[in-house]
Amino acid sequence: MAIYLTKESKVLVQGMTGGEGMKHTRRMLAAGTDIVGGVNPRKAGRTVDFDDRAVPVFGSVADGMRSTGADVSVVFVPPAFAKAAVIEAADAGIGLAVVITEGIPVHDSVAFTAYAASKGTRVIGPNCPGLITPGQANAGIIPADITKPGRIGLVSKSGTLTYQLMYELRDIGFSTCVGIGGDPVVGTSHIDCLAAFQDDPDTELVVLIGEIGGDAEERAAAYIRDHVTKPVVGYIAGFTAPEGKTMGHAGAIVSGSSGTAVAKKAALEAVGVAVGSTPTETARLVLDRLGAQEAASDVTHR
Repeated sequence: MAIYLTKESKVLVQGMTGGEGMKHTRRMLAAGTDIVGGVNPRKAGRTVDFDDRAVPVFGSVADGMRSTGADVSVVFVPPAFAKAAVIEAADAGIGLAVVITEGIPVHDSVAFTAYAASKGTRVIGPNCPGLITPGQANAGIIPADITKPGRIGLVSKSGTLTYQLMYELRDIGFSTCVGIGGDPVVGTSHIDCLAAFQDDPDTELVVLIGEIGGDAEERAAAYIRDHVTKPVVGYIAGFTAPEGKTMGHAGAIVSGSSGTAVAKKAALEAVGVAVGSTPTETARLVLDRLGAQEAASDVTHR
C-alpha cells in the first residue's frame, strides 16, 4: 500500500545536524522511518542521539549508502547548498531524493532535477513537505499523526492542503501522500504520481490538489483521460485570488485565462474528475465516490 516510500526504505538525512534536520529527523523516527544516517562532511564519524536511537553521521552520501544500504535521502540544507547536495546524492546512486528546502534559485532547480533524472534518481520537491506512507515511513515534514493507512492516494502542490485533506479523510486513510512542491520546476509531477497510484493495487482513489499558475493540472487532466481508470477527485487552490496579483508559491503565475483556477477546474471536470470548491467539499466528494464504488461492487458480487 505505497508508492515511492515503504517501511523497507532506508533513509539518509542530508543536513541532519542542523536545527531543522534535527527536529524533523526526530519526528521521522517517531513515525517509524528507518533513518540510517545523517550526512555532514564536518561531523563525519560522530553519532547523534535521538531518544533511544543513535544515528551515525557520514561524510558523504556515498559513504552512508555503502555503510547502510540507504536508498532515500531527505535534504534539509540551505538553499545555496541544495544543488550540490542533490548532485552528490545522484552521483552516489540514491534512488529517491526528497528536497524540503525552499528558496532555491530556479536555475539551480533546473540543473539538479535534470542531472538527477539523467542518473536515475527521482527528486521530490524542492520546496515541498515530502511524502508519507502512513504506518510505514515518513520522509519530510508531513505530520504523521493526523491520518492512518488506507486506500486513498494523494498528490499535492500545497503542503498545508495536503495536511488538511489527510485530516478530513482520516477515517478512510491513505496509501501514500506526496507533496510535490509548488515551485515552477519540480522533480516529480502530478502525472508521475498518477501513474504510480494507477499501478498500485491498494490505491482505490486519487486526490489531486493543484493551485493557480502554470499548466501542470491541465496536463494531468490529459493524462487522466488517456491512462487513469481509477476515480480522481480534485481541488484547485486560488479561486478567490485577486486578478493581477502575485500569490503564494513561486509557481503561481497566471497569464490571462491560462493557469487560473477556473480553467484548471474545467480541464479536470472535462475528463470526469470531480472538483471541490473547498477542501471540505473535496473530502465529501471522495466519500461519495468511494461509497458509489462500494455500492457497485456489492451489486457485482450478488
